[in-house]
This record gives sequence, C-alpha cells and structure tokens, in this order.
Amino acid sequence: MFGRLLWRLIRGNRGRLAVALLAMASGAAVISALFNMQFDVQRKMTQEFRSLGANLVISRIGEGEHVLASEEGMEKAAANGAPAGTIGVPYLYVVARTDAGRAVVLAGTWLDMAAQLSPTWKIHGSSITSREDLTKCLMGEHAAREIGVRQGGALELHVGGNVMHCTVAGVITAGGDEDDQIFANLAAVQNLADLNGRIQLVQLRVPGSAEQIQTFAAQIEKMVPEFRARPIRQIAEAEGALLGRVQLLIVSMAVLIFVLTVLSVLATMTALAMERRADVGLMKALGGSIGRIVGLFLAEVSVLGAAGGVAGYLIGAGLTIWIGRSVFGTTISPRPEVLPLIVALMVAVALAGALPLRLLGRVKPAVILRGE
Repeated sequence: MFGRLLWRLIRGNRGRLAVALLAMASGAAVISALFNMQFDVQRKMTQEFRSLGANLVISRIGEGEHVLASEEGMEKAAANGAPAGTIGVPYLYVVARTDAGRAVVLAGTWLDMAAQLSPTWKIHGSSITSREDLTKCLMGEHAAREIGVRQGGALELHVGGNVMHCTVAGVITAGGDEDDQIFANLAAVQNLADLNGRIQLVQLRVPGSAEQIQTFAAQIEKMVPEFRARPIRQIAEAEGALLGRVQLLIVSMAVLIFVLTVLSVLATMTALAMERRADVGLMKALGGSIGRIVGLFLAEVSVLGAAGGVAGYLIGAGLTIWIGRSVFGTTISPRPEVLPLIVALMVAVALAGALPLRLLGRVKPAVILRGE
C-alpha cells in the first residue's frame, strides 16, 4: 500500500518533481565532474609541471663543489619514502679534454631518464634510450660549435691517462648550461674518470606541494645526515601554490553549486507543499497518522534525490572526460567512488529542500473539508 501511494504521488506531481529532478541532476553533474577532477588533479598538475624539470637536488655535504658520494647509497636515500611518481636521475661531472686539448665539461647521467626530467631539451638527431650504450653521447649546441663536431661525428675525450671514444648521437638545445656540456651515460663517465660507483648529486622531480617536498627533503637529511637535500624553491613553491589554488577553486565551486541546488529544490518543494494541503487534509480525515504521511513524502523526495544523483553522475562522467581533454589534453577517467558520494549528497539536498513539507503537519482536516 505504501509503495502504491508513493508511486501515485510521484505520478500525480510529475511537473513539479521534474523541475526538482532537473535541478538536482544538473547540480550533481557539475559536482561529480569537480570531484572527479579533485581526485585526479594532482596527478595531472604534476604531469604539467614536469616541463619545469627537477625540484629537489640531493648532494653530499663537504668542502668544495665536487664532493663524491656512493651511487648506491644516494639512490637509496632518494628512493626511501619518495612519493609516488618521483623521478630521480644521478649525475657525475668531470672536466675532460678533447684530442685537440680543449677543456670541456662532461656529464655522466642516465640519458634515458635525463631527457624525461629535462623536457626543455630539444635533441637534434637521435636520443639515447639505453643506459648500457657506452659508445654514444650527446653534445650541447655551444660545445658542438666550439669543438667543431656535428651529429654523427666521432669524439675523443681524455681524463688523466684514460680515453673514451663516442659517437655524437644528437645535439642538445636547452637554453642553459647544458648547451656548453657533453653528456654520456653514467657508467662511461665513471670508467673514464676511474670513479666507478661514485656520483656527485641526484636531481629529482617530486610531485606534491612545497610543504610535502620540504618534508621529504627533511626526511632524507634525517635518515642520512651526510646528505643535503635542497628543494629548488621557485619550482616547488609555484607547483604547490597553483595546486592549492586549483583545489580551493574546485571545493568552493562544489559548495556553491550545492547551495544553489538546495535553494532551487527548496523553492520547488514550497510550491508543491501548498498544492498538497488538500491531499494531506483528506489523508488525516481518513485516519492517516502524521508520521506515516510525513514518511511518505520523505520517501518520495529520497527517491527523487537518488535518481537525480545517479543521472547527475552519468552526465558528470561525460563532462569529466570533456574537461580532461580540453584542459589537460588527456582523458580524466570518472571515479566509481564518486557515485555513492554524489547520491548521498543529492538525497541530502532533497531532504533539505523538503523542509516546507513539514508545514503540512499543521493542516487541519476540518478546514480542508470545508473548502477553506
């Protein structure tokens, strides 16, 4: 009986309820899209900020600029407790001489990862994708011009009595100090300088806010006191500040949409309550209790809220995908855990908007039956 009454209530007020359903579905769609972005925004922002390069440098404490550290020890320090998505690249710098006696800065690193950490690199020629390739190198455009070697040319480098021969796979244009350097895989430079297993520093791209990066840096220094972890503050603070602003914007917009949806549903339910005075008076005259009558109306708005939440989530899923492609150039996948949250929010909106229905409890059957 309760179910039949509920169905007839919904069918008998389709116009008003359709307006309320549309308001809740629209609000749920926008809030759903915002929540999907909230869950995924840090990962997307981190991908965008990778174009700025490293934001944390780990080196060994000591005198001078060329203090060496154990490659294994520094890599462990960099990896221990690192946030998901962290990229770390070791570096070893030595001064080498060409066969003509010209001094050059030779940087040993993981060339497959260094290009990822430094997306500003523009490599004219071929990149080096294997760390085991010890016969190829990359040259900064200024160094290549000064030495007179082009892509595909042979290069001979000397450190002490050791010699390294490599083929220039590509020329780097970066707009910084890299343009004056030569890059080879770390193992090749370590062999040339008789510094096997030694490096000078590790550059990291750590996702997160400036506070999270600073906390990770302090953790490294506490765990290994002989290492110094220095955040590159301009990059870390810029990323953290922008991430915080985007998240604040998302939360603020979600709250605003929630309030506007409540007000819209409230206006619709107020008009509906006025229309139902006669129905409530008749129910009371036939012996219906006020608790059962109110329960019937609350069940009605709860069903309405759940339907609006599900419909809004489905619309919001499409909106999320569109925003991801338009803003980030990639797809942001809708999150399944958002669905129960959106349904719960819309049921709460419906119940909040149903407050005018409590006025129906004051309706007197005698007044209604007299036609007043």
